[in-house]
Amino acid sequence: MNYSKFSRWISNQIKVSKRLKPVITIYLIFLMASSRTHTLTAAARFSGSSKSRFHYFLNNNADKAVYTLGELSKKQARQFFKINKGLSTGKLPWNIAILIDATFLNRSSLHTDNSKRFNHGKGFVVGHQWTNIVLLINDKVIPLPPIAFYTKKYCKQNGIEYQTENTQVAQYLSQLSLEDYIGAHDPEKVVVLADSGYDDQKIQKAIAAKHWKFIIALKSTRGVKTQKAYLNTKKTEDWNSVTVTFKNNRKIGWKTIRAPKNGGKNKWMEFRVRQITGYLKNFGKAQLICSQFKTKSKNGKRKHLACNDLKATPRQIIIGYRLRWAIEIFHKEIKMFLGFEDVSAKYFSSVISHVHWVYCAYILLNSSPPGFAFGVKSMAQKQLMVNKIIENKGLSAVNQLLTQAKGTQRLKTHIQKALNYSSSSKLLVLCGLPVLYL
Repeated sequence: MNYSKFSRWISNQIKVSKRLKPVITIYLIFLMASSRTHTLTAAARFSGSSKSRFHYFLNNNADKAVYTLGELSKKQARQFFKINKGLSTGKLPWNIAILIDATFLNRSSLHTDNSKRFNHGKGFVVGHQWTNIVLLINDKVIPLPPIAFYTKKYCKQNGIEYQTENTQVAQYLSQLSLEDYIGAHDPEKVVVLADSGYDDQKIQKAIAAKHWKFIIALKSTRGVKTQKAYLNTKKTEDWNSVTVTFKNNRKIGWKTIRAPKNGGKNKWMEFRVRQITGYLKNFGKAQLICSQFKTKSKNGKRKHLACNDLKATPRQIIIGYRLRWAIEIFHKEIKMFLGFEDVSAKYFSSVISHVHWVYCAYILLNSSPPGFAFGVKSMAQKQLMVNKIIENKGLSAVNQLLTQAKGTQRLKTHIQKALNYSSSSKLLVLCGLPVLYL
């Protein structure tokens, strides 16, 4: 596949003004290509232009990035849903999953626009928090426009109403129209998966109001009641934590279930589970699941799950919740391969643009671009294919130059200019075209 066809295909996926298409196209190709870093300096070297070109582009066009990501998400979701086989190839009662999880874009200083210190479990980190909402269709991840967390200081400076992360998530889900992404569907076949950080009544009520199902990990202190206790006590009294509730109901025996592994040599793993039909405080009726690895050598910590689909079996709930791991893989790939954390812009509007273009590049790489080999799945292999396309562009330019009058001398002149431009870089600008220097 030649470079011009590849860049034209990318340009056709973007619905923006003709003035911006060239810089957007080259920036997306740069993000899709394998590079040590995806900084603005590297983008300038890759394109043979100035760093300021990309600086002004990112800072002044955040709305274009948000719009483009939304359009690409809708297009890919519609394509995947047409051949939808259900979650885990139809083994679960739901056809589509909405995954929620937050990730951090690390920065070096608190003086950066909208940066904050967050407790990340293993210590404090400085940077920006992004809450990602992704669709899982046919076991493929489709990122939707993420939620940016705004600090109180940033909100005050920009006249924005400060909201907690969970309040923003609840509003996002309430306003999310899945019809725009997948068309007509049965809302009962949609399940929302989230960890205990989103064990919040506002989020759970927002999901129930859409007639969706959810499987959410519960905080150990979340108030619950068994069905019997709920009917025999006042609605506002005698709520126990989920940990105490299962401790007080030891007569409910453990059951062993097998669930497929997310990876590794062994295809299956065993859990032991206990199930109670009860009530979540400030929400309503739900299935309560207590699970842990059956093998003692594994992490013996117990996890409590809540599911408002009363027809789902404990095994389906466990397998469904484990699908949430797909969003962790998504976070790993955008950071390792697409330069999610490489932006060093001062203004947060530039960060917004960069993050949304990274997600656009992720979608495009998973859209089977023309010329890509069939069956290529890993992000690393896809980036190598993009690199080959870029290399072929450089080789074509060299061949074209050699066929011209005094072609050999012209080629020497261009190579000397490229070497003078950056003798230490692994990216050379050859004949005015980006070529990987291997």
